[in-house]
Amino acid sequence: MPRLAIYQPDIAQNTGTMVRLAACLGVPVEIIEPAGFDVSDRNLRRSGMDYLERAAITRHISWRTFEAWRREAGGRLILATTKGAVPYTALAYEPGDIILVGRESAGVPDEVHGAADARVVIPMQPGLRSLNVAVTAAMILGEALRQTHSFPHPAIPDNRSDPT
Repeated sequence: MPRLAIYQPDIAQNTGTMVRLAACLGVPVEIIEPAGFDVSDRNLRRSGMDYLERAAITRHISWRTFEAWRREAGGRLILATTKGAVPYTALAYEPGDIILVGRESAGVPDEVHGAADARVVIPMQPGLRSLNVAVTAAMILGEALRQTHSFPHPAIPDNRSDPT
């Protein structure tokens, strides 16, 4: 199953939203620190609500520790970036892919760009800079889950009418 990685997040509310998204979809989350807020901060809990307990979150104390983990675990690093060369819908996703989103304020540094196996972009109208990072994560993660047939299988309600 694809994973979501969040590079040095700045805004607790966006991170909480992405963790909630991942919890609902059953996607593991990698948070690469340092963050611009206390990851256990109540703001993260407010936006992530009670979904935080349902999310599989791993915290990495730095980019280097994340990269060491990734090399051992395997998996391609797919970077969401406004400097991407491939539209996110044109990439063939694999189950072990790690979808990485950058900081709200600055994206990711050149070292992270260089480590990415693929750089994807969400096509937008000319003259507009970027989407909210949580929206970006949802769009790309949704496409990766669709392609890899990794969406959770919800219980299908019984829609038969009650004979009584």
